Amino acid sequence: MIDLAWLGPVAACCTTGSFALQVLHILKNRDTKAISLSMYLVFVFGVLCWLLYGMSNGDVPLMIANGITLVLAATVLLMKVVNERAR
Repeated sequence: MIDLAWLGPVAACCTTGSFALQVLHILKNRDTKAISLSMYLVFVFGVLCWLLYGMSNGDVPLMIANGITLVLAATVLLMKVVNERAR
């Protein structure tokens, strides 16, 4: 059987890193018009649930990946709300 244990860390880096790219893009362009507020609200809640699930099971990689993703996705959400109010 092939050991695919490396897939977890690779997946965590890709999914978490994608939000870092989104934050950098927003900071550079100051444009959040195309971002769905409702999608980010639901996503941030889902990531929070995954973080709490990881904490309840003592799953450190799950906690780290979702903790970082939560901060990044919440940053995007905050920038979206601030930009919406500025309009």
